[in-house]
Amino acid sequence: MKLSSLTNQISRVKNIEVIFRLGIFALLAAVIVLMFPRYNNAFRYHFEINKPWGYNNITADFDFPIYKTDEQMAKEQAQLLSTFAPCYRYIRGAQRQVLVVSLSDKEWLEAERYNRISVMQGRVSKTYPISEVYTPMTAHKHFGYDCARNLELDTLLTGQMREKLLATLSPTQGMVQKGEKIIGKGEIVTDRSYQVLQSLRRAYDDESLGSKQRTLSTLGESILVILFLALFVIYLYVFRPQYLRSTSTVLFFSLQTFIVIALACLALRASQRYDITLSVYLIPFAWVPILTRVFFDSRTALFLHFTTILIVSIVVPAPVEFFFIQIVVGMVAISSLSDMTRRAQLVQTSAWIFMVQSVAYTAISFAQSGAWAAIDPWMYLYFFICALLTIGCYGLIYAFEKMFRFISSITLVELTDINSELLHTLAERAPGTFQHSMQVSNLAAEAAKTIGANALLVRTGALYHDIGKMTDPLYYVENQQGADNPLLKMDPRDAAQVVIAHVMEGEKIARKHRLPEVVVNFITTHHGTSLVRYFYNTYCNAHPNDKVDETIFRYPGPKPSTKEAAILMMADAIEARSRSLDDFSEKAIANAVNQMIDSQIADGQFSETPLSFKDVEDIRRVFTSRLTAMNHHRISYPTLNK
Repeated sequence: MKLSSLTNQISRVKNIEVIFRLGIFALLAAVIVLMFPRYNNAFRYHFEINKPWGYNNITADFDFPIYKTDEQMAKEQAQLLSTFAPCYRYIRGAQRQVLVVSLSDKEWLEAERYNRISVMQGRVSKTYPISEVYTPMTAHKHFGYDCARNLELDTLLTGQMREKLLATLSPTQGMVQKGEKIIGKGEIVTDRSYQVLQSLRRAYDDESLGSKQRTLSTLGESILVILFLALFVIYLYVFRPQYLRSTSTVLFFSLQTFIVIALACLALRASQRYDITLSVYLIPFAWVPILTRVFFDSRTALFLHFTTILIVSIVVPAPVEFFFIQIVVGMVAISSLSDMTRRAQLVQTSAWIFMVQSVAYTAISFAQSGAWAAIDPWMYLYFFICALLTIGCYGLIYAFEKMFRFISSITLVELTDINSELLHTLAERAPGTFQHSMQVSNLAAEAAKTIGANALLVRTGALYHDIGKMTDPLYYVENQQGADNPLLKMDPRDAAQVVIAHVMEGEKIARKHRLPEVVVNFITTHHGTSLVRYFYNTYCNAHPNDKVDETIFRYPGPKPSTKEAAILMMADAIEARSRSLDDFSEKAIANAVNQMIDSQIADGQFSETPLSFKDVEDIRRVFTSRLTAMNHHRISYPTLNK
């Protein structure tokens, strides 16, 4: 009953975790829809001048006017105002023989290009040309005597008359009748058709006309976002279930997707609200595939990139062009970062992204319109800025490493620097252990390459797996340089505990130096739960009739759970065993390798790893080959006869 209750409790916890992870994606979908810029959702077509119309034929569902463009309105207003006469009144008590205004008024009249003024005399106004209006200085020069200012601007009346005049200007020019064709599929959007389409968009601004369409449009957006994210979850479930079982990984995927989509929505909202040019192509969408590739695999990186740009394509102008360009960007980013181990690679990737974006944009513009006029030179500046921002991904790599406790190839390369403080200290305090670690790293890396494991990761783990021996280096034979072994003078049980302690000491040192958790894992698992065989056998031989407590002689574990950790365990044991051999023939080394690996398998040390039988056989072959090469014999040089 207790076991059944515990099983049910574990099952409930797992179900809660699954629901929580799926809830993260559901929350992401809701936030994305809320972030989407609220265009006129009733008219969600995207179009540009000199680009083909990418939708079905459009006909007018109702009569609507064709609105003039801002340029047309500005030009007509200027023409109309050129006939306008600002209203002035005589200053009470001033002489009226000459029309005299202040210098600032005269400059204003000239700047506004007014040709005349209207002078009010009671309720009657009389118009005078601007040439008959003087300032006190020009009046003195013209008439030869002083003339004080006698006119002042009637600001209120001038404003009223100006607005009344502008009100006579119609904002429309012509009508589109219901059922009239506006544009057909594949037709080039001309200046005229662009103006008509913009007028149709404006007509939909009528709330009584567009409220239902807006609701349906928002519903459609929500369904599309949920669909795209659901497809990504299905991909993880089928091909990468281990990612879906990790809450931190799910949060990582969601967070980086949220960041780039949020930046895109902010750019679109700013362009809409403030009427500024803030192109969505400034946003470094390559962050998503780069970050995912650095920490995970290329396939997942490309799939998540597809998901992200599909979502953004819902709201961007010219979605087909956007999707095409960003697909190319993602493929280039992933291909150029097959294994990111140097900072310079990110700069090279950014250069490739700029070049490919420019080529793709130029090609698709020509393909759609067949004209140079379709090219917007500003786009190349956007692509260049985007490429520079892509380099900023390096800072995000570091931030996500700390936030989610991931580890990148760049960090692994930095950790393998033997001149680092920790490895330098190991080489000084325990030179034999350091050399042993170097040999193990070479063996393990070669085996990892052969079976498709992470060679850089296992090399890093091998360099640090024995750092706990720095605490008491002379207890270990590789550091004794022929001196007496103090462990042999101790009780085998105590000696075993001293040897076992190097694992716990290594973990303490690693955490003190803030080594990544994945490296700490190599330290704690490189002996698994195996026996300290030498002292266990010694004690059993000395006490043949006693019941031996194996826990005294066993490492605390845990057992290896990854291919890399298992390879390190094998390489560590086999490299140490090879130093005790007298015969370094290939056959002798092969026997030693097989015996050591078979004993570890029989002890159940690899029961939690995903190693296959083929992997184990390939590892045996690599170890035998490498150890034979490392221990080859050289010919002795003859001495010179005197």
